[in-house]
Amino acid sequence: MILYDLRCTAGHRFEAGLPSMFADNPDCPCGAGTSRVPAAVRQLGAASAGRSREEMPTTWRGISGGHPDVVRGWHREMTRREKLEEKHPELAGDRRPVLAHEGVFEGRPLRSGDALVPAVAKATFGTSETTRPAAGGAR
Repeated sequence: MILYDLRCTAGHRFEAGLPSMFADNPDCPCGAGTSRVPAAVRQLGAASAGRSREEMPTTWRGISGGHPDVVRGWHREMTRREKLEEKHPELAGDRRPVLAHEGVFEGRPLRSGDALVPAVAKATFGTSETTRPAAGGAR
């Protein structure tokens, strides 16, 4: 059986199962003749997590100077994102506060809870080890 979408000359739409693609179209329950119509396209398996927190506006200009419709839309989207992150914490990313994000920390911000000395050494000198001169070092 093959399911087909059909439309009668009176405008009624319905589905009918036909034994083959060569079978004649059945009449509509109202008695009018029918013709086949293209089925609606269904796209399955497409999902989106929406915009990440980094893509959401953080400035007055980003919300069009506080325009009520823009603020309402962003609020709706942020609420949706928070619910998604509650359900799937792996999407939340690192939510710790950023302590430094400029200069040597531009590529990788320093966040609360990071080990300060190794992070500064790596950002400044390219190594995570801190070296101190030995007491009475070589001359």
